[in-house]
Amino acid sequence: MFAVLLVLHLSIEDRAPWWAWLIVFAVVYLVIGYDVLLRAGRNIVHGKVFDENFLMVVATVGAFCVSEFVEAVAVMLFYQVGEFFQSYAVGKSRKSIAALMDICPQVARVATDSGEETVDPYDVEVGSTLIVRAGEKVAIDGVVESGEGYLDLSALTGESAPVYVGVGDAALSGAISTSGVLRIKTQKPYADSTVSKILELVENASSKKAKSENFITRFAAVYTPAVVIAALVLAVLPSLIIGYNVWSVWSVWITRALTFLVVSCPCALVISVPMSFFGGIGAASKHGILVKGGNYLELLDKTNTVVLDKTGTITKGSFEVVGVACADGLSESAVLLTAASAESSSLHPVARSIVAAAQKYGFQSGSALNASELAGRGVVAESSDGSVIACGNIKLMNERGITVPSEINDIASGTVVYVAKGDKFMGAISIADGVKDDSAAALSALKAQGVKTVMLTGDNYAAAKRIAADVGIDEFCAELLPDNKVQKLEEIMAGDNSVGETKGNSDSIKKHGGAVAFVGDGINDAPVLSRADVGIAMGALGSDAAIEAADIVLMNDKLSQIVLAKKIARKTVGIVRQNIVFALAVKAIVLVLAAFGIANMWLAVFADVGVAVLAILNAMRALTVKTGGNGAAVASPGIQTEK
Repeated sequence: MFAVLLVLHLSIEDRAPWWAWLIVFAVVYLVIGYDVLLRAGRNIVHGKVFDENFLMVVATVGAFCVSEFVEAVAVMLFYQVGEFFQSYAVGKSRKSIAALMDICPQVARVATDSGEETVDPYDVEVGSTLIVRAGEKVAIDGVVESGEGYLDLSALTGESAPVYVGVGDAALSGAISTSGVLRIKTQKPYADSTVSKILELVENASSKKAKSENFITRFAAVYTPAVVIAALVLAVLPSLIIGYNVWSVWSVWITRALTFLVVSCPCALVISVPMSFFGGIGAASKHGILVKGGNYLELLDKTNTVVLDKTGTITKGSFEVVGVACADGLSESAVLLTAASAESSSLHPVARSIVAAAQKYGFQSGSALNASELAGRGVVAESSDGSVIACGNIKLMNERGITVPSEINDIASGTVVYVAKGDKFMGAISIADGVKDDSAAALSALKAQGVKTVMLTGDNYAAAKRIAADVGIDEFCAELLPDNKVQKLEEIMAGDNSVGETKGNSDSIKKHGGAVAFVGDGINDAPVLSRADVGIAMGALGSDAAIEAADIVLMNDKLSQIVLAKKIARKTVGIVRQNIVFALAVKAIVLVLAAFGIANMWLAVFADVGVAVLAILNAMRALTVKTGGNGAAVASPGIQTEK
């Protein structure tokens, strides 16, 4: 419509009186910009005068006052085009986060004495049994009681491949069953389930503002009245000096002042900066990384030190056999099978790890009789041939008068289970928390980006040293209580060189202007997560306290997600800086030109709306990030010389 009207105006401008064109263009102006007028009026009533809506109204109404009808309508039209691009871009970023909202189950199917009943998830009591068929969502966190199948966790963790679950496996709320029928015993109320926690985090994300966003808000509050005053001075002062009684002089300087106002509108900054951060949050959420606010993306970009917990963060948080030492020429399989026959009736994690290792050699449960657990020492059981099997620590061996060869103690560090049958020592099994598959590569990639890595753990020194060596940690400190972790983190944040075991002469950990991130998963990590510049929690198996205290949550528990999160943060902050520099530079140039009458209204339109559109299009790049390999080799340097 505007294009047709513009052609008519150019063709028959002289054939119609000025007031006719005023009426026509005023109607078009109101159709295009009525919402801007309403917002400006509403904000003025509420005491919020100086914003972009006020600037647009002053500039366009002023253009009408100097008979620049086409320019007035054009400014409002292009401003609305810019608003459309903003809505489109924000809509795209919202969709990536809103996709998480779809994981919320609407109903839960509960097993009852008479069959099954469909109820609201909030009404399901802890300990109830849920029935989940193929294609249905798990409503509440629980453990599989019967059945087996695959769960689609893509909405929770970003993993594309379904995960197999059987009896005893955890089933997280929001996961979708792709096959079979599962009976799941609930372990939490719906309000405390994984899906509810995720939604809570997502809802909080938009309420947090980054420092750059706060800067833009403060900047606009000062900038807008400043340019309005400058425009008034430009409109009045030259006219008073040159020809206070000559309308043509007033018309020239008022036009320049109005052009100055149009150029000065800060919508490019006010719109594009927060949208860039929201786009970054959306991009992260699509990959199972939940960020509570744009300020944490900004801080993550500045992070040059990553401090990590060990158990459940670098390691799997579950025991596995890492070594077997055999006596008298016995085989590894013989030691494991003997130990498993005694441990098979125990539910202790150490016993389970031994049984799991023995199953690789064909072990089947039920070969030991009359097994009894001795608190703080181990297990004693009678085997099928009548001999007594003892599995436990050195105290148990001493009690039974069994001598352990000194060379046996040279096996790998960790929890050691000694095995004896009758009065004969058979060997020792070393059990430790296994390292996650991607830990070494992720830490290597972080170090390639210039990030220092530190491990703080409550585990014993020997276990910490072994893990640090395996994954290439720069520094570590072991045997820490939760309050000790906070103290050590504060030393790191203060730039203390002597935090723990190091690889020699290490520079100050926290460089000037850098930030420190802490990564953890347990309840004991919550105080440290709160104290760090950026707290990063493992979301899939992490404790509720850790997730609530953290600023960023990794839903698939992989350290490699930190590398991706930093990549997203760096791209997002880079886009924000580009938009700020570009917008201010263009506006500064055109403002000077407008003040001297060189810039016309059309150039002012470009400097305002054109810059805003370009900045918005640039901000939309934050919605996507390449997730290709980082190319970093896995480093395993020698670690920590003892002091």
